[in-house]
Amino acid sequence: MARLIVIVPLVLLVGFKLATWLMERRTAKLKTATEEAKATIARVEEATRPTIYPSEHGLVGRAELVADPGLTGPDVDAALAALKDGDRQPAVALLAAAAGDHDRRWGLIGRFAEPAAEDDAWLLAWRAEQPDNADAALLTLDALIDVAWKVRTSNSAGQVTAERWAAFARVLSEAETAAADAVRLADPADPLPFVAQIPLAMGQSWDNERFLALWQEIASRDPHNFSAHANALQYWCAKWKGSHEKMHAFVDAAIAAAPKGSLLSAYKLQAYYEQFQRDRSPRDAYAAPEVQAAADAVVAALEEADPDDRHRSFAHGWLVWVLARAGRPADAMAHLRALGPIVPIPWSYWGSPVDRFVEERVEIVLAATAE
Repeated sequence: MARLIVIVPLVLLVGFKLATWLMERRTAKLKTATEEAKATIARVEEATRPTIYPSEHGLVGRAELVADPGLTGPDVDAALAALKDGDRQPAVALLAAAAGDHDRRWGLIGRFAEPAAEDDAWLLAWRAEQPDNADAALLTLDALIDVAWKVRTSNSAGQVTAERWAAFARVLSEAETAAADAVRLADPADPLPFVAQIPLAMGQSWDNERFLALWQEIASRDPHNFSAHANALQYWCAKWKGSHEKMHAFVDAAIAAAPKGSLLSAYKLQAYYEQFQRDRSPRDAYAAPEVQAAADAVVAALEEADPDDRHRSFAHGWLVWVLARAGRPADAMAHLRALGPIVPIPWSYWGSPVDRFVEERVEIVLAATAE
């Protein structure tokens, strides 16, 4: 009897473990089968997905597409390559040569700030050797702001950890000190130490009055600065420190004051994008008469703008986005072609921008050719 008492629980235990093992094995097999089925479906969808031959439509191939890098050119590429080797001289020379050309100089600062944010040894050496160099001071400011926003990440506020918020605040505090240094060393007519502070204002949640004072410093020096308007639009949108009304008022005032040949009108399309994204508006919101009138104004502005204006891709990109959503794919085609290899915003806002852009490009081409 005692032996039976021992054997029965043992048998039950073995049976339970065997049943558990069989169930786990069955579950694993089911999981594997499910994953294989999903993979098969994905392959079938990929194989049957409508596609195009880009060259047949005057478009560059996928392999040539790149997310908009900003200011480009052989000289810029050479300077960036030199920075990787710790040689700052080509970058220093380009910045010095751009003195007085606020748009080009700011484009260079943006390209050189990125490697400086990754490894600032060459920038620290430059500051040590030339502590009063205005270009180095401005680059330090922009690189610090770049570091701060990378620390914060692009996640929504609720998804940013307390540790990252604290580090974000610390780096922005360093940037605030660097901003004062950049302003002190700059030519009094230089707007860029103030332009560079707009992301600082956003990160530190400056109130509207303080931001307007910063904007006045910019506008008094370069009222139509293209990049300044890009960041200021973000400040004035509803997700930061403004509203739909304030954002549109800011953009409308900029467009009204812009000289002939300016592409500032493209910001009206971005303003509608910010509004519709915030409100989760349907796709056909872009077909509204006022939005289409704004798009037509950008088309007209492109005809008057300098053919070499480096911001043309910005305007073409927003036209592709808006016209495609307004049921005007044939009109969007010309702007797709004009982009060449550049994938601009808003596609560059997301991960895998080239993939997103290619998918939409196929849809536009198919819709345009079906008309």
